[in-house]
Amino acid sequence: MAQRVFELTEASGRSGGIELPRGFELGVATASYQIEGAVDEAGRGPSIWDTFSHTSGRVVGGDTGDVACDHYHRYAQDVALMADLGVDSYRLSVAWPRTQPLGRGAANPQGLAFYDRLVDALLEQGIAPALTLYHWDLPQALEDVGGWRSRDTAQRFAEYAALVHDHLGDRVQRWITLNEPWCSSILGYANGRHAPGAKEGEGALAAAHHLLLGHGLAVAALRADAREGQQVGITLNLQPVTAATTAAADIEASERSLMQSNLLFTDPVLAGRYPELARQTYAGLTDFGFLHDGDLATIAAPLDFLGVNYYFPSRVREAPYRQADPALRTADDLGTADVPQPGEELTAMGWPVEPAGLTRLLVWLRDTYPTLPPIYITENGRACDDVVDAGGRVDDPDRVRYLDGHLRAVVDAVEAGVEVRGYYCWSLMDNFEWAEGYGKRFGLVHIDYATQRRTPKTSFAWFRRLIADQHGRNERDG
Repeated sequence: MAQRVFELTEASGRSGGIELPRGFELGVATASYQIEGAVDEAGRGPSIWDTFSHTSGRVVGGDTGDVACDHYHRYAQDVALMADLGVDSYRLSVAWPRTQPLGRGAANPQGLAFYDRLVDALLEQGIAPALTLYHWDLPQALEDVGGWRSRDTAQRFAEYAALVHDHLGDRVQRWITLNEPWCSSILGYANGRHAPGAKEGEGALAAAHHLLLGHGLAVAALRADAREGQQVGITLNLQPVTAATTAAADIEASERSLMQSNLLFTDPVLAGRYPELARQTYAGLTDFGFLHDGDLATIAAPLDFLGVNYYFPSRVREAPYRQADPALRTADDLGTADVPQPGEELTAMGWPVEPAGLTRLLVWLRDTYPTLPPIYITENGRACDDVVDAGGRVDDPDRVRYLDGHLRAVVDAVEAGVEVRGYYCWSLMDNFEWAEGYGKRFGLVHIDYATQRRTPKTSFAWFRRLIADQHGRNERDG
């Protein structure tokens, strides 16, 4: 039960330098639609995010990813920034519509050639690419015939995974099938905040299942052509969930919230089951007819690692359902509400800051899943209201403090017995922040979108020192 699993704890009392484990990897992460731009070049097809962002009222300020950070043309400059930072690894995503414009059929050679250039540039600098196959930019052609609601899309995804792996598998060792299927399904198909902007019940739950099925089929496809030393995993965005009070109704609300944010994805992937509470909660919406014999075994294929994205905790109370009739509810209508804590620190996104929540989450994963694979923190970071001062500097002490606190929380989890092998800061640079447009900045590098000028922030220098210290420690201990 949520309240018993996630008991509130104090933040780490550590001071001084961060003592990461020997061999611990440090990297940065981005996503294709958020940085690449060049949406009409070299045979790229449209994605659901092209369609969504060009629909009036969907994105703050009417922003789109048409140009974004112009990474498609400036990737060499961005790789040079990563080399200066000293990262061990760079988590990038491949744009499905750039490499297979219609989501089926032959590859687009020009699209693959871009990732050839990028991967080769990384390797020349000693930076290991960690490749995410799907970071939300579904080809619009597949959405036009059902998108992730359709079982066929899972098969199309596996074929796309094999296509990319056939081309880059000789140089990329770490493969991530999906990024945050909760966002793709619940934000995309249940509450409409993300592309494709649907507000559905069974459709969103079918999308969640077919995303996971696509993951399992992709794992099989990657392993069918595995190269020595390759790792295959998935990235889930997870939260520690607590009840706002000890009232039975709030505890039950927190259990429903935990089910949807975590268990709806961790249980199938890590235990080969759907939580019973999901069947109870969604009984009015679906009979789970999209679940076929053998699906859960496919989804639960053993992984080499689990990617965990963590940004903030959730504290939940009971609230009225938005729709009284269970059969008419969207899949995100759980009869719950998040409860802010008086005086708590919030990021520019309005998200509460709690580093100790990451420790609690990691320990919960270890205690809940006996076969838990090693973990990489594949995203963690905060949005700040960053500005370039008169001297051309971008000072972001709140981000430095956030990263410091969360890395110390990782150390606490490691000392509690959780195997965490690495940490990717979100993000290398400011970018198109989905429905928030360009108004929210997460980067270690500031982007002036009018000029595409890149300015490393104070946090960049801080992270560079941390990486250098870690490399020095590895050499001494080696």
